[in-house]
Amino acid sequence: MQIHDVFDVLEATRTTLSGSSFDDVNLSGTRFNNTNLSGASFNQINFAGATFNDSNMSGWFINDVNLSGLRLHNSNLSGAEFAGCRMTGAKIDGIPVQALLDAYNAAKRD
Repeated sequence: MQIHDVFDVLEATRTTLSGSSFDDVNLSGTRFNNTNLSGASFNQINFAGATFNDSNMSGWFINDVNLSGLRLHNSNLSGAEFAGCRMTGAKIDGIPVQALLDAYNAAKRD
């Protein structure tokens, strides 16, 4: 099925669209409920203002992404790794990450 230059609302229920490709598509305001996006690839995507609730994001690889202003609450970050990330102003449970890193590095030197 191909849809080109269509400006309408699509409702898909109990539908399989696996292997589909979306390019230069405006999905702003779209709701995804009970949706399987495992193995999906997202490139040059604007998720500004998006909300993820009750979602399984285990095994995600996030690279070269702007997460400024991100707020994580009641989330499982077990085994998460942060490398080469700018953490200016970032906090963990209200404690600035830079203060935590400074304290850790000071303890290593002692």
